Amino acid sequence: MYLRDIMIEDLKKIEIEARAEITLLTEAAHFEEAKIKYLGRKGLLAAVSAQMSQVPSDKKREAGQELNRVKNAIESLFSDKQKTLGTFSAHAYKKIDASMPGTFYSPGTLHPLTQVIDEVIGIFRHLGFDLVEGPEAETEYYNFEALNIPLNHPARDSFDTFYLDSGRLLRSQTSPVQVRVMEKTKPPLKIIAPGKVYRPDATDATHSFMFHQIEGLMVDEGVSFAHLKGVLFAFAQEFFGKGTKLRFRPHFFPFTEPSAEIDIWSEARNSWLEVLGAGMVHPQVLKSVKIDSEKYTGFAFGMGVERLAMLKYGVEDIRHFFENDLRFLRQF
Repeated sequence: MYLRDIMIEDLKKIEIEARAEITLLTEAAHFEEAKIKYLGRKGLLAAVSAQMSQVPSDKKREAGQELNRVKNAIESLFSDKQKTLGTFSAHAYKKIDASMPGTFYSPGTLHPLTQVIDEVIGIFRHLGFDLVEGPEAETEYYNFEALNIPLNHPARDSFDTFYLDSGRLLRSQTSPVQVRVMEKTKPPLKIIAPGKVYRPDATDATHSFMFHQIEGLMVDEGVSFAHLKGVLFAFAQEFFGKGTKLRFRPHFFPFTEPSAEIDIWSEARNSWLEVLGAGMVHPQVLKSVKIDSEKYTGFAFGMGVERLAMLKYGVEDIRHFFENDLRFLRQF
Protein backbone atom coordinates (compact mmCIF):
# COMPACT_ATOMS: atom_id res chain seq x y z
CA MET A 1 0.00 0.00 0.00
CA TYR A 2 1.31 3.44 -0.92
CA LEU A 3 2.10 5.96 1.83
CA ARG A 4 -0.51 8.20 0.22
CA ASP A 5 -3.17 5.54 0.80
CA ILE A 6 -2.06 5.08 4.40
CA MET A 7 -2.29 8.83 5.01
CA ILE A 8 -5.77 9.03 3.49
CA GLU A 9 -6.90 6.08 5.59
CA ASP A 10 -5.50 7.71 8.75
CA LEU A 11 -7.24 11.01 7.90
CA LYS A 12 -10.61 9.27 7.55
CA LYS A 13 -10.16 7.58 10.94
CA ILE A 14 -9.22 10.94 12.52
CA GLU A 15 -12.31 12.59 11.01
CA ILE A 16 -14.66 9.86 12.30
CA GLU A 17 -13.08 9.98 15.76
CA ALA A 18 -13.26 13.80 15.85
CA ARG A 19 -16.94 13.87 14.88
CA ALA A 20 -17.85 11.42 17.65
CA GLU A 21 -15.79 13.19 20.31
CA ILE A 22 -16.87 16.76 19.43
CA THR A 23 -20.53 15.75 19.43
CA LEU A 24 -20.25 14.54 23.03
CA LEU A 25 -18.46 17.67 24.35
CA THR A 26 -20.44 19.42 27.13
CA GLU A 27 -17.83 21.51 28.92
CA ALA A 28 -15.65 24.39 27.78
CA ALA A 29 -12.52 22.89 29.34
CA HIS A 30 -12.90 19.62 27.43
CA PHE A 31 -13.58 21.64 24.28
CA GLU A 32 -10.13 23.26 24.43
CA GLU A 33 -8.43 19.92 25.15
CA ALA A 34 -10.08 18.31 22.15
CA LYS A 35 -9.22 21.23 19.87
CA ILE A 36 -5.51 20.94 20.81
CA LYS A 37 -5.67 17.16 20.31
CA TYR A 38 -6.82 17.46 16.71
CA LEU A 39 -5.71 20.89 15.48
CA GLY A 40 -2.82 21.75 17.78
CA ARG A 41 0.82 22.19 16.74
CA LYS A 42 1.52 18.63 17.91
CA GLY A 43 -1.97 17.31 17.22
CA LEU A 44 -3.14 14.37 15.17
CA LEU A 45 -3.50 16.31 11.92
CA ALA A 46 -0.06 17.85 12.34
CA ALA A 47 1.40 14.36 12.74
CA VAL A 48 -0.19 13.20 9.46
CA SER A 49 0.90 16.42 7.72
CA ALA A 50 4.51 15.75 8.73
CA GLN A 51 4.46 12.63 6.55
CA MET A 52 3.70 14.66 3.45
CA SER A 53 7.39 15.09 2.61
CA GLN A 54 7.71 11.32 2.18
CA VAL A 55 4.88 11.05 -0.34
CA PRO A 56 6.00 10.81 -3.96
CA SER A 57 5.59 14.02 -5.96
CA ASP A 58 2.91 12.59 -8.26
CA LYS A 59 0.80 11.49 -5.24
CA LYS A 60 1.14 14.61 -3.08
CA ARG A 61 -1.74 16.53 -4.66
CA GLU A 62 -4.40 13.93 -3.80
CA ALA A 63 -3.04 13.46 -0.27
CA GLY A 64 -2.86 17.22 0.28
CA GLN A 65 -6.44 17.74 -0.88
CA GLU A 66 -7.70 15.09 1.55
CA LEU A 67 -5.67 16.63 4.39
CA ASN A 68 -7.17 20.08 3.74
CA ARG A 69 -10.70 18.66 3.49
CA VAL A 70 -10.47 16.84 6.82
CA LYS A 71 -8.87 19.84 8.52
CA ASN A 72 -11.64 22.18 7.29
CA ALA A 73 -14.32 19.69 8.33
CA ILE A 74 -12.93 19.39 11.87
CA GLU A 75 -12.51 23.16 12.20
CA SER A 76 -16.16 23.59 11.17
CA LEU A 77 -17.25 21.01 13.79
CA PHE A 78 -15.41 22.90 16.53
CA SER A 79 -16.87 26.21 15.37
CA ASP A 80 -20.43 24.87 15.55
CA LYS A 81 -19.83 23.29 18.96
CA GLN A 82 -18.39 26.55 20.31
CA LYS A 83 -21.64 28.33 19.47
CA THR A 84 -23.53 25.65 21.37
CA LEU A 85 -21.33 25.80 24.42
CA GLY A 86 -21.18 29.61 24.41
CA THR A 87 -18.16 31.56 25.56
CA PHE A 88 -18.08 30.36 29.18
CA SER A 89 -14.63 29.71 30.58
CA ALA A 90 -13.97 26.47 32.41
CA HIS A 91 -13.94 28.42 35.70
CA ALA A 92 -17.28 30.07 35.02
CA TYR A 93 -18.84 26.80 33.96
CA LYS A 94 -17.90 25.12 37.23
CA LYS A 95 -19.74 27.86 39.14
CA ILE A 96 -23.08 26.57 37.87
CA ASP A 97 -24.83 24.55 40.56
CA ALA A 98 -26.45 21.72 38.64
CA SER A 99 -28.13 20.47 41.82
CA MET A 100 -30.40 23.55 42.10
CA PRO A 101 -34.05 22.89 41.22
CA GLY A 102 -35.20 24.25 37.89
CA THR A 103 -37.61 27.11 37.29
CA PHE A 104 -41.10 26.00 36.37
CA TYR A 105 -43.77 28.16 34.79
CA SER A 106 -47.50 27.61 35.05
CA PRO A 107 -49.31 27.37 31.71
CA GLY A 108 -51.14 30.55 30.74
CA THR A 109 -54.88 30.83 30.20
CA LEU A 110 -57.12 33.16 28.25
CA HIS A 111 -58.11 36.42 29.97
CA PRO A 112 -61.72 36.28 31.27
CA LEU A 113 -62.76 39.03 28.82
CA THR A 114 -61.27 37.06 25.93
CA GLN A 115 -63.15 33.98 27.13
CA VAL A 116 -66.42 35.93 27.13
CA ILE A 117 -65.75 37.40 23.67
CA ASP A 118 -64.99 33.94 22.26
CA GLU A 119 -68.12 32.47 23.85
CA VAL A 120 -70.39 35.25 22.55
CA ILE A 121 -68.91 35.01 19.04
CA GLY A 122 -69.40 31.24 19.10
CA ILE A 123 -73.08 31.58 20.05
CA PHE A 124 -73.82 34.07 17.29
CA ARG A 125 -71.89 32.07 14.72
CA HIS A 126 -74.20 29.16 15.49
CA LEU A 127 -77.05 31.57 14.75
CA GLY A 128 -75.56 32.30 11.32
CA PHE A 129 -73.71 35.57 11.98
CA ASP A 130 -70.35 36.28 10.32
CA LEU A 131 -67.44 37.78 12.27
CA VAL A 132 -66.12 41.17 11.07
CA GLU A 133 -63.71 43.78 12.44
CA GLY A 134 -62.86 47.41 11.76
CA PRO A 135 -60.37 50.18 12.66
CA GLU A 136 -60.25 51.66 16.16
CA ALA A 137 -59.21 55.09 14.80
CA GLU A 138 -62.26 56.29 12.91
CA THR A 139 -63.59 59.30 11.00
CA GLU A 140 -66.48 61.44 12.20
CA TYR A 141 -68.46 60.24 9.22
CA TYR A 142 -68.41 56.57 10.20
CA ASN A 143 -68.61 57.15 13.95
CA PHE A 144 -71.42 59.75 13.82
CA GLU A 145 -72.84 61.02 10.53
CA ALA A 146 -73.54 57.68 8.85
CA LEU A 147 -75.22 56.55 12.08
CA ASN A 148 -77.70 59.44 12.02
CA ILE A 149 -75.97 61.24 14.94
CA PRO A 150 -76.36 65.00 14.24
CA LEU A 151 -73.61 67.59 14.63
CA ASN A 152 -75.15 69.03 17.80
CA HIS A 153 -75.47 65.65 19.54
CA PRO A 154 -73.74 65.55 22.99
CA ALA A 155 -71.81 62.43 21.99
CA ARG A 156 -69.82 64.52 19.49
CA ASP A 157 -68.60 66.88 22.17
CA SER A 158 -64.90 66.68 23.09
CA PHE A 159 -65.94 65.73 26.62
CA ASP A 160 -67.50 62.52 25.30
CA THR A 161 -65.09 61.52 22.50
CA PHE A 162 -61.33 61.14 22.17
CA TYR A 163 -60.34 63.30 19.18
CA LEU A 164 -56.90 62.79 17.60
CA ASP A 165 -54.53 65.39 16.14
CA SER A 166 -54.88 63.68 12.76
CA GLY A 167 -58.53 64.73 12.58
CA ARG A 168 -59.73 61.24 13.36
CA LEU A 169 -61.09 59.95 16.65
CA LEU A 170 -61.02 56.82 18.75
CA ARG A 171 -64.29 55.06 18.03
CA SER A 172 -66.84 55.35 20.82
CA GLN A 173 -68.73 52.25 19.62
CA THR A 174 -68.26 49.39 17.20
CA SER A 175 -71.23 50.57 15.10
CA PRO A 176 -68.93 52.10 12.42
CA VAL A 177 -68.05 48.53 11.45
CA GLN A 178 -71.69 47.97 10.52
CA VAL A 179 -71.64 50.99 8.21
CA ARG A 180 -68.40 49.89 6.54
CA VAL A 181 -69.82 46.41 5.91
CA MET A 182 -73.14 47.72 4.52
CA GLU A 183 -71.23 49.99 2.11
CA LYS A 184 -69.50 46.99 0.55
CA THR A 185 -71.97 44.15 1.11
CA LYS A 186 -75.60 44.38 0.12
CA PRO A 187 -78.38 42.43 1.90
CA PRO A 188 -78.99 39.83 3.05
CA LEU A 189 -76.30 40.09 5.74
CA LYS A 190 -75.79 38.99 9.34
CA ILE A 191 -72.64 40.15 11.13
CA ILE A 192 -71.14 40.28 14.62
CA ALA A 193 -68.46 42.93 15.34
CA PRO A 194 -66.34 42.73 18.51
CA GLY A 195 -63.64 45.24 19.51
CA LYS A 196 -62.30 47.92 21.84
CA VAL A 197 -64.06 51.27 22.15
CA TYR A 198 -63.04 54.47 23.93
CA ARG A 199 -64.92 57.13 25.89
CA PRO A 200 -63.44 59.73 28.28
CA ASP A 201 -65.34 58.42 31.29
CA ALA A 202 -64.02 58.71 34.82
CA THR A 203 -62.83 55.26 35.94
CA ASP A 204 -64.83 53.72 38.77
CA ALA A 205 -66.33 50.34 39.68
CA THR A 206 -68.60 50.29 36.60
CA HIS A 207 -66.89 52.62 34.08
CA SER A 208 -63.62 52.66 32.15
CA PHE A 209 -62.20 54.94 29.44
CA MET A 210 -61.53 51.80 27.36
CA PHE A 211 -63.81 48.80 27.23
CA HIS A 212 -65.01 46.12 24.81
CA GLN A 213 -68.21 45.95 22.81
CA ILE A 214 -69.85 43.36 20.62
CA GLU A 215 -72.42 44.59 18.14
CA GLY A 216 -74.64 42.63 15.80
CA LEU A 217 -76.54 43.53 12.65
CA MET A 218 -79.04 41.74 10.45
CA VAL A 219 -80.50 43.26 7.27
CA ASP A 220 -82.83 41.47 4.89
CA GLU A 221 -86.33 41.60 3.47
CA GLY A 222 -89.03 41.25 6.11
CA VAL A 223 -86.80 41.50 9.20
CA SER A 224 -88.90 42.56 12.19
CA PHE A 225 -88.62 43.32 15.90
CA ALA A 226 -89.80 39.77 16.54
CA HIS A 227 -86.64 38.47 14.85
CA LEU A 228 -84.56 40.71 17.11
CA LYS A 229 -86.28 39.38 20.22
CA GLY A 230 -85.85 35.80 19.07
CA VAL A 231 -82.10 36.19 18.44
CA LEU A 232 -81.44 37.95 21.75
CA PHE A 233 -83.55 35.45 23.68
CA ALA A 234 -81.62 32.54 22.11
CA PHE A 235 -78.33 34.26 23.01
CA ALA A 236 -79.38 34.94 26.63
CA GLN A 237 -80.54 31.35 27.15
CA GLU A 238 -77.22 30.03 25.88
CA PHE A 239 -74.94 32.52 27.62
CA PHE A 240 -76.66 32.99 30.99
CA GLY A 241 -78.45 29.64 31.16
CA LYS A 242 -81.84 28.12 30.51
CA GLY A 243 -84.72 29.96 32.13
CA THR A 244 -83.10 33.40 31.75
CA LYS A 245 -85.74 36.13 31.59
CA LEU A 246 -85.46 39.21 29.34
CA ARG A 247 -87.19 42.55 29.59
CA PHE A 248 -87.40 45.13 26.78
CA ARG A 249 -87.75 48.81 27.81
CA PRO A 250 -88.41 51.66 25.34
CA HIS A 251 -85.34 53.80 24.77
CA PHE A 252 -83.80 56.20 22.23
CA PHE A 253 -80.78 55.67 19.97
CA PRO A 254 -80.20 57.89 16.90
CA PHE A 255 -79.38 54.91 14.70
CA THR A 256 -82.36 52.66 15.57
CA GLU A 257 -86.13 53.19 15.58
CA PRO A 258 -87.84 51.81 17.59
CA SER A 259 -85.11 51.30 20.20
CA ALA A 260 -84.97 49.36 23.44
CA GLU A 261 -82.81 48.64 26.46
CA ILE A 262 -82.74 44.95 27.36
CA ASP A 263 -82.49 43.71 30.97
CA ILE A 264 -82.06 40.24 32.42
CA TRP A 265 -83.50 39.06 35.70
CA SER A 266 -80.86 38.29 38.33
CA GLU A 267 -81.94 35.76 40.93
CA ALA A 268 -78.81 36.49 43.00
CA ARG A 269 -79.62 40.20 43.21
CA ASN A 270 -83.38 39.80 42.94
CA SER A 271 -83.54 42.61 40.39
CA TRP A 272 -83.44 43.45 36.68
CA LEU A 273 -80.00 44.28 35.27
CA GLU A 274 -79.36 46.13 32.00
CA VAL A 275 -77.21 44.12 29.58
CA LEU A 276 -77.51 45.67 26.11
CA GLY A 277 -79.24 48.10 23.76
CA ALA A 278 -80.98 47.25 20.51
CA GLY A 279 -83.54 48.30 17.93
CA MET A 280 -84.58 48.33 14.32
CA VAL A 281 -82.04 49.99 12.01
CA HIS A 282 -83.10 53.57 11.31
CA PRO A 283 -84.12 54.10 7.65
CA GLN A 284 -81.71 57.04 7.44
CA VAL A 285 -78.79 54.73 8.25
CA LEU A 286 -79.82 52.41 5.43
CA LYS A 287 -80.12 55.35 3.03
CA SER A 288 -76.62 56.58 3.95
CA VAL A 289 -75.18 53.28 2.66
CA LYS A 290 -77.51 53.21 -0.38
CA ILE A 291 -79.71 50.33 0.81
CA ASP A 292 -83.37 50.61 -0.16
CA SER A 293 -85.18 51.15 3.16
CA GLU A 294 -88.53 50.45 1.47
CA LYS A 295 -87.37 46.96 0.50
CA TYR A 296 -85.05 46.04 3.36
CA THR A 297 -85.28 46.29 7.14
CA GLY A 298 -82.86 45.27 9.82
CA PHE A 299 -82.07 45.17 13.49
CA ALA A 300 -78.92 46.00 15.44
CA PHE A 301 -77.77 45.41 19.00
CA GLY A 302 -74.74 46.22 21.11
CA MET A 303 -73.47 44.83 24.40
CA GLY A 304 -70.57 45.64 26.69
CA VAL A 305 -68.28 42.66 27.20
CA GLU A 306 -67.21 43.80 30.66
CA ARG A 307 -70.85 44.05 31.73
CA LEU A 308 -71.50 40.51 30.49
CA ALA A 309 -68.42 39.19 32.29
CA MET A 310 -69.35 40.96 35.53
CA LEU A 311 -72.83 39.44 35.46
CA LYS A 312 -71.65 35.97 34.44
CA TYR A 313 -68.85 35.72 37.00
CA GLY A 314 -70.25 37.90 39.78
CA VAL A 315 -67.48 40.52 39.53
CA GLU A 316 -68.35 43.78 41.32
CA ASP A 317 -65.59 46.07 40.00
CA ILE A 318 -64.67 46.49 36.31
CA ARG A 319 -61.14 47.56 37.26
CA HIS A 320 -60.28 43.99 38.28
CA PHE A 321 -60.20 43.03 34.60
CA PHE A 322 -57.37 45.48 33.83
CA GLU A 323 -55.17 45.34 36.94
CA ASN A 324 -53.39 42.10 35.94
CA ASP A 325 -53.66 40.69 39.45
CA LEU A 326 -52.93 36.95 39.05
CA ARG A 327 -54.95 36.15 42.16
CA PHE A 328 -58.00 37.47 40.33
CA LEU A 329 -57.19 36.09 36.87
CA ARG A 330 -56.44 32.54 38.13
CA GLN A 331 -60.10 32.17 39.08
CA PHE A 332 -60.96 31.88 35.38
